[in-house]
Amino acid sequence: MDESYLHNCLFFTTNRLSRAITKMAEEEFASTGLTPMYGYIIRLVTATPGISQKELSEKLYIAASTITRFIDKLEGKQLVERKVQGKTVLIYPTPKGKELEEAIRNASKSLHRRYEAILGTEASKQLSIDIEMTSEQLEKK
Repeated sequence: MDESYLHNCLFFTTNRLSRAITKMAEEEFASTGLTPMYGYIIRLVTATPGISQKELSEKLYIAASTITRFIDKLEGKQLVERKVQGKTVLIYPTPKGKELEEAIRNASKSLHRRYEAILGTEASKQLSIDIEMTSEQLEKK
């Protein structure tokens, strides 16, 4: 049976890449007690206290309902807090969330070093650029 269509299919190959990089990221972030996505949310909130939920969802390319669930979890862990300002929900790091920032940053750097060691620095940078540009093109439809 000819399965070459799998290897020539952007859907299949990007999902394969996503699974591989997600596994690496989960391993690197394990020491923080957070998933990689929660870690990146904490980094954004710590870097921009008072960031809106809407802006978080836009920066992370995830649905508003998904970011709401993520913030619910992080609030439950007392890592962030919501403050409502009119119709806008603003997110702030808690002291406990700020304490995790260095560990999260280290996990992120470790992940970066790990995939660069495998792919090479230039190839890693170029792949990120290519994926970003491709995503933008496909999102425009």
